[in-house]
Amino acid sequence: MQVHSFLHESTETYTHVLVDMAQQLCAVVDPVLDFDPKAGRTNTAHIDEVIAFIREHSWQLDYIIETHAHADHLSSAIHLKEALGGQLVMGHHITEVQKIFKQIYNLDTSFRTDASQFDILTDEGDTLTLGGITITAMHVPGHTPADMAYLATDNEKTVVFVGDTLFAPDVGTARCDFPGGDAKTLYQSIKKLLALDDDTIMYLCHDYPSKGRQHCPTTTVAAQKQSNIHVKEGINEAEFIEMRERRDATLQMPQLIIPAVQVNIDAGHFPKPESNGTRYLKVPINVFGE
Repeated sequence: MQVHSFLHESTETYTHVLVDMAQQLCAVVDPVLDFDPKAGRTNTAHIDEVIAFIREHSWQLDYIIETHAHADHLSSAIHLKEALGGQLVMGHHITEVQKIFKQIYNLDTSFRTDASQFDILTDEGDTLTLGGITITAMHVPGHTPADMAYLATDNEKTVVFVGDTLFAPDVGTARCDFPGGDAKTLYQSIKKLLALDDDTIMYLCHDYPSKGRQHCPTTTVAAQKQSNIHVKEGINEAEFIEMRERRDATLQMPQLIIPAVQVNIDAGHFPKPESNGTRYLKVPINVFGE
């Protein structure tokens, strides 16, 4: 097993490439689309770097895995799938998120809330096979109802892709104030992850390093238990909930939440072009944040 991580600098998001070297198969976790919110323009520079890397090694892409419907970046899953194939994987609780945001954006009847935009829907304990690697789904709601972590195991090691449940120990944990989020549920999800073996490598979806530290895509269960500023050993559920809710009340909305969620609940698809050939995204007024 190998994992190669690509940092998207403007959103501080990691796209990971999980590889079974023996059979030359790979999966991509959380691909990012470049988006300029000032101009409303997209480009594929970041994901094209990942595509070129996979092609350079002649790996076959089997899965494109989204840990959840991200609110801080747009998914490039559609561009990646058109370039390299692969099945698009999402936790099946995405249907709850689709229903919530269909109402928020007042999407028309053509928008489906049955998750049929995705190829494979996973739930707790479901497995995917990538050559000699078994990928096991873990439902870890709290940040959103649909968050999933993916535990990858072969005969050499075990790693876990944690999405937005946990960040590096000096950064803490995900916010829970988006529609459908819940701090108590997140605490229980984190405890599930921290019950893994101490030497399990955790691959982060984001890293927001404190001053003087470089971006890093990984941490370990042991490091989280010892040092995570929000949820290390000794911090109980009530303390975590009080901290998380108090902190969330001070946070601004992510810069890209309005376009990102609208696109990501539809598996990375943009709305169809209107009569003038241009695609448009909606901006709900006085809905997000206060």
